Amino acid sequence: MQKIFISVASFVDPYLPFTVQNACESAKHPENLVFGVVDQAPDNRRKTLQALELSAEIRYIHIDPVESRGVCWARSLVQSLYQDEAYYLQIDSHTYFEKDWDIRLIEQLKSLNDMHAKPILSIYPYGFEFEEDRPVVKVRVGGLTTLVLRVKPNEALEGKNPVLHFRAEHQKIREPVLGFHLAGGFIFTFGQFVNEVPYDPRLYFHGEEQSLAVRAYTHGWDIFHPPEIPLYHLYKQPENAYTTHHWHKDWDQQRDYAWHELRASAVERLIKLLYQQQDLGAYGVGSERTLQQFAEFSGIDYLRQTMNFEHLPKTL
Repeated sequence: MQKIFISVASFVDPYLPFTVQNACESAKHPENLVFGVVDQAPDNRRKTLQALELSAEIRYIHIDPVESRGVCWARSLVQSLYQDEAYYLQIDSHTYFEKDWDIRLIEQLKSLNDMHAKPILSIYPYGFEFEEDRPVVKVRVGGLTTLVLRVKPNEALEGKNPVLHFRAEHQKIREPVLGFHLAGGFIFTFGQFVNEVPYDPRLYFHGEEQSLAVRAYTHGWDIFHPPEIPLYHLYKQPENAYTTHHWHKDWDQQRDYAWHELRASAVERLIKLLYQQQDLGAYGVGSERTLQQFAEFSGIDYLRQTMNFEHLPKTL
């Protein structure tokens, strides 16, 4: 049976066991799930996950949160646990799944595979909340639109910082939409993606998705925003301080480096990749398409540091 490798990088997240258990209980074939977990937490939770007695395989690494160097570093470490499984699913450690999510994602991916050799499904999922320790989905999906990713209004490419911010918007179409950006909290594709576009451990947080999207495109991968999203994300409130943030002061003051140093280093990394086209080896752009082709396709011209989205379909 073809297995799904599920990448989970967790940082001091109490919902990690819930996510793993819910993914298994909601899957059509939980025996085909392989979890790669990097658990950045004060206590080792290997026995906690083992006590769930799930039919899925769990490959687990425990890291002291003080030693962590951020989400991209952790996701890169997760990928070291990948062992040529057929499919790759990347999620956050606070995710809630619909029934039979596994076969529904596989069916959507395979439907694209006839026309596109290397498709990726990705989007910012709808949110859910916990009420009295029970997951609750409050959004009602009308079934008339597909979420797509677009650059937020008033964003600009700055010479000293190429990071852009994106948001999900509704497009009045009910079929997979070819996109130019992806969501780090939900990526579903074929397992070979891990070998062709491995995570750059020297990135930090912002810019992670831009790097992946450009590198995926130039390696010949096509990103699609799926009309059916059988999972949900527990979103944090913006501008709030959470101890589950890597950069929270309680963790940062214990380290021998500051989080803003990692952020500054990551920005320099993005500049080398997107503005200067430096050779970053396995973490650089591919050879199947160019950055100029990406600019013509997406409207984001990193080489000229300009953006033009007039050619894109209008969103609602």
